[in-house]
Amino acid sequence: MRRRQLLGAIALTGAMAAPRIARAAWPSDRPIQVLVPGPGGGGMDILARTILPYVQRRLPGANFVVVNRPTAGGQQAFEGVAQAAPDGFTIGAAQAPNSITLPIERQVRYRVQDFTFLGNVIEDPCGLWVMAESPIRSVTDLVTMAKARPGQVTIGTAGVGSDDHLLVLALQDAAGCEFSHVPFNGTPPIVTNLLSRSIAVGSFNMSEGLGLMREGALRALAQGGPERWSGTSGVPTFREAGFAVIGGSTRGLVAPPNMPAGILEQLRVAVAGANADPNWIADAERLNLPLRPMTAEAQERLFLDQDASLRALWARKPWRD
Repeated sequence: MRRRQLLGAIALTGAMAAPRIARAAWPSDRPIQVLVPGPGGGGMDILARTILPYVQRRLPGANFVVVNRPTAGGQQAFEGVAQAAPDGFTIGAAQAPNSITLPIERQVRYRVQDFTFLGNVIEDPCGLWVMAESPIRSVTDLVTMAKARPGQVTIGTAGVGSDDHLLVLALQDAAGCEFSHVPFNGTPPIVTNLLSRSIAVGSFNMSEGLGLMREGALRALAQGGPERWSGTSGVPTFREAGFAVIGGSTRGLVAPPNMPAGILEQLRVAVAGANADPNWIADAERLNLPLRPMTAEAQERLFLDQDASLRALWARKPWRD
């Protein structure tokens, strides 16, 4: 009887309240897969696994499953989102600039304009990291070494066209030096190679290195935000070090194109609600995640603006050989 009453209520209000019909879109026996363009333990993986429980609470019946697709710079993850059925059972994590640079530098099966934006969560400044005992004590030391040994000082990044890589290129341009770029699939292998002394410097986001910095294993030379992030307030910005360099990773959630209005509204409302949840904000502070919540509309503007600026940069000076 209760089931018949519920179905009757849905049918009665269908024309006026399509978003409410979409509440039946997430049966608990079918998970929503979340495609993540990074390995386990990386910044994108941490974003997904920490924010999604708060999103899930706002979607009755929903059950998220994270699927890591770090290969090809995250291309498979982004393509998977862009080509998925718009039925609410596939979404993804995406970051600027990484998801933006791939369609510029190579042939891929998606465009940034294909994404349906759900809302931004984090903006994590880039940083340059060395072993705690490294003789490189500052960005100035690093630049001096690179000028004395052009193309020999190794810096690991999360891949060509990543925010980490663009930061290194910006520093080369600002300082007039040349490094030896070593690309990896995500941050964890950068850290592994840095700790094993296989590379001299690692380029990755501040939140990703904070734990090892507190343990005394790594030291940050500089951070790429316009001002110091409170979590690493003792680390100078590149600007403070005398170099006009800014870089970071803006991370949020996206969905396939052509999402039905009812399903899309529920997802966006759930992401916005999670961003505003005091328990999430407290968890993010505990986990040292630099928050920058944005509406879906603001997130879309940021991605499209960066797409235009990065295409102009590529036209002037491609970052991929």
